[in-house]
Amino acid sequence: MKKVIENLKAGGVGVLRTDTLYGLLGLALNKETVEWIYFLKKRDPKKPLIVLISDLADLAFFGIRLSKEQALVLANIWPGKVSVVLPCAGKKFAYLHRGKNSIAFRLPKKKALIALLRRTGPLVAPSANPEKKRPARNISEAKSFFGTLADFYLADGTVISNKPSRLIELWKDGTIKTLR
Repeated sequence: MKKVIENLKAGGVGVLRTDTLYGLLGLALNKETVEWIYFLKKRDPKKPLIVLISDLADLAFFGIRLSKEQALVLANIWPGKVSVVLPCAGKKFAYLHRGKNSIAFRLPKKKALIALLRRTGPLVAPSANPEKKRPARNISEAKSFFGTLADFYLADGTVISNKPSRLIELWKDGTIKTLR
């Protein structure tokens, strides 16, 4: 795990299992890393990525201040398999919000993933597949997609067929809009 952390902190990109699917992970606060992930996935540049955080306090990295209503909703759904779209306007994070002025965040429940996030900081974590292909169910499938272009692959021996996280938009007044 030490090498994975060092690699991520140096701007590397790799594949590992998240709490939902195998993900293609890299530092959310490194613009070049994020752009490399878009290239590897052949992702539509207008579609933002989901950012994994280790704690609600990580939202401060993105200048996000929660209303009391938002904090109450998040306390009831996190940690878990729900990604939450929150407002995040401004040029500083345009490489993440892609003109949408909002970013989807998820606080996963998986303890090993939380431990990793505490050491690296927030990570972008799209599914490990090129756009319009089925997400990788194991490391072999991920390697067939990215080969040596990913810096590391961390296998846990599990073949997964989970669904992506639920995606909601959370407004300041605590209103939830389900997007996926």
